[in-house]
Amino acid sequence: MTNAIEIKNLNKNYQDFKLKDVSFKVPRGSIVGFIGENGAGKTTTIKAMLNLVKRDGGTIEMLGMDTLKDEKKIKESVGVVMDGCNFHDNLKTGDIAKMLASIYKKWNQELYQQYLKKFKLPENKIIKEFSRGMKMKLQIAVALSHEPELLILDEATSGLDPIVREEILDVFMDFIQDEKHAILISSHITSDLDKIADYIVFIHQGEILLDEEKETLLSKMGVLKCGEEDFRKLEVDEYIRYRKNQFSFEVLVNDKAAIRKKYPEAVLDGVTIEEIMLFYVRGEK
Repeated sequence: MTNAIEIKNLNKNYQDFKLKDVSFKVPRGSIVGFIGENGAGKTTTIKAMLNLVKRDGGTIEMLGMDTLKDEKKIKESVGVVMDGCNFHDNLKTGDIAKMLASIYKKWNQELYQQYLKKFKLPENKIIKEFSRGMKMKLQIAVALSHEPELLILDEATSGLDPIVREEILDVFMDFIQDEKHAILISSHITSDLDKIADYIVFIHQGEILLDEEKETLLSKMGVLKCGEEDFRKLEVDEYIRYRKNQFSFEVLVNDKAAIRKKYPEAVLDGVTIEEIMLFYVRGEK
């Protein structure tokens, strides 16, 4: 399986923040969930991929091409959706199509009309009259209508109601059925990634802490609930982070099957992507 995105040792230095040797891949035929708290470096990484900020080191390849040397060619084949709508308030959907048909060589007007119909987007209203959900669906329709091989989505489902989000997630799943396509999606709504992501990349304070297949993460990790006496019996390499409350400990373990075998009486639960992130960010080592 080839990779739609390969990032190696990406560095970006600001006065109060740094991306530090960020490296990860997005295989074709997959959806990669890019997670982290606000300010962790998700949007900075995505902007560096799109050459919207100048990197200080590292290499980025998309669709087998260098993003600095082949930027124009790459952007013909990449659909991008950022948080917020960038189209002028007084435009209608037809106006947008006319503009983009002159920009993208592979603009597909028929496909665009299909998405407008699918998303129930009115052609006689100006963008100013669209709801947030309608604006986001319009951006996704636009991103898909020049027939990209790769989608890069930065908080594309944030602020949307569950019904709209489900509709959009279905479109993303359809998109990657062709093994040539791929999606990188950053999102605070980790329940969406529980549903659709194949891989999880977790960035914290500018560094990648996790880069793993989602099902492997969720099947191996677990949350051990115990008292202090049992917690003290754990070996350091048996857990990743822990949280202490008034009466007990919650412990993120890296191999719940091994823990269950070693401590058969222990209370051991499954884990979600959100819980993993919270343990890494707020837990103690």
